[in-house]
Amino acid sequence: MDETGSPENFTRMGTLGIEEEFYVVDAHGRPTSGTDELVYESEPPELLEERLDHELFKCIIETQTPLIEAPDEAREQLLAVREALVEYAASEGFGIAAAGLHPLAKWRELEHAEKPRYRAQLDRIQYPQHRNTTAGLHVHVGVDDPDKAVWVANELRWHVPVMLALSANSPYWNGFDTGLQSARANIFEALPNTGVPSAFDDWAAFERFERRMVEHGSIDDRGELWFDVRPHSGHGTVEVRAPDGQADPDRVLAFVEYAHALVTDLAARYEDGESGTDLRRELLDENKWRAIRHGQSASLLARDGEGTLSLGEIVESECDRLAIDGIRRLFEGESGAERQRRLRRDGPASLVDSLSVQY
Repeated sequence: MDETGSPENFTRMGTLGIEEEFYVVDAHGRPTSGTDELVYESEPPELLEERLDHELFKCIIETQTPLIEAPDEAREQLLAVREALVEYAASEGFGIAAAGLHPLAKWRELEHAEKPRYRAQLDRIQYPQHRNTTAGLHVHVGVDDPDKAVWVANELRWHVPVMLALSANSPYWNGFDTGLQSARANIFEALPNTGVPSAFDDWAAFERFERRMVEHGSIDDRGELWFDVRPHSGHGTVEVRAPDGQADPDRVLAFVEYAHALVTDLAARYEDGESGTDLRRELLDENKWRAIRHGQSASLLARDGEGTLSLGEIVESECDRLAIDGIRRLFEGESGAERQRRLRRDGPASLVDSLSVQY
């Protein structure tokens, strides 16, 4: 990976890319080391070539879709990648599961990857990274101008807690109920360069920050800026990194639809010369905490910082404003965290079965 990206990568508007982090599991649905076999020791199907990678733990694997030219192609591409992964894993004796945190994962019992990149992170960050068994969903939306991408990412910061609240799917951590709806977000935010970022004035300001972090040894490369939303200077996209991992592809596609609609709407506003909002990062952090703690029951501070809105009110407004429907269906249904808690009462087998990615 290049240490830093380039403004020349921002060339196309509205393309999509979907990255998903999954758990490699054994026959009992428990996380197990499998990425050596799946990434390095076997030959993946053609669709997954160059689009399959491991994460920090050997039980977590990441997929990337091919470039998606238009939103109506997202479902086909996502399902094809998932099907290829499940079939490939099964051929090697593994299953695939998805959630923000696997409820049976105990980090002291799991193996870290041996890749030098991750070994360097473990050495630099220590305890917060040693326990980072998190798995998320990342949505990339192409933007055709670097200054526009920075402005859009700034404005998306208020929407990050909305997505997190709707995606909350990680109530269990290291085998116990945390009382949170998204413990993943809380665990991950212990790492440096995470959470809701500060606003940047323009591309030049973001580029200076990115380069300075590398030059000062704070990060090894641009990929270690793990903010909830960021201009991706390598892909020429705005990347939304807020949601928990999801087993149900329809839930994933709801976030893809929402992210794409937000980015294209905000890009048009930028082109119209609209001024950006000026909400303090501390208030955005408060909204994120509310999403972590309460999930779909959260009320969030309004964009002007005055008063609060229930998540239901926000969802209705966003669906009407952007002519989308996916997040409405999510809100009207049972949340991932609620479902996990309900199924846990029937025993761990029912719970882990619900996290299985199948076709």
